[in-house]
Amino acid sequence: MRGDGCCDMRGFLSFLILFLLSKRKMHGQELAEEIEKRKGSKPSPGTIYPALKSLREYGLIEERKEGKTVIYSLTERGKKELKTAKQRFCRIFLGVY
Repeated sequence: MRGDGCCDMRGFLSFLILFLLSKRKMHGQELAEEIEKRKGSKPSPGTIYPALKSLREYGLIEERKEGKTVIYSLTERGKKELKTAKQRFCRIFLGVY
């Protein structure tokens, strides 16, 4: 828990990135803004870019340069992993309310 009483979302960052990229391709700033809409606070570059690097190294996302902008998208492996992660999420949290 953080001092403000909200649970820390760091454990869900990779899941959330994969989920957002399943909707459309995005660059890092767009991802940070979408996460802010859902979480209420914007992840710092020091949080989001290491997560993106890790997901890329695992082969779950790929990056493509458009000028100076790097655009991220899901790989086929990323789509499969997201499907599995969604199922696990539902098993864990279904019935919490």
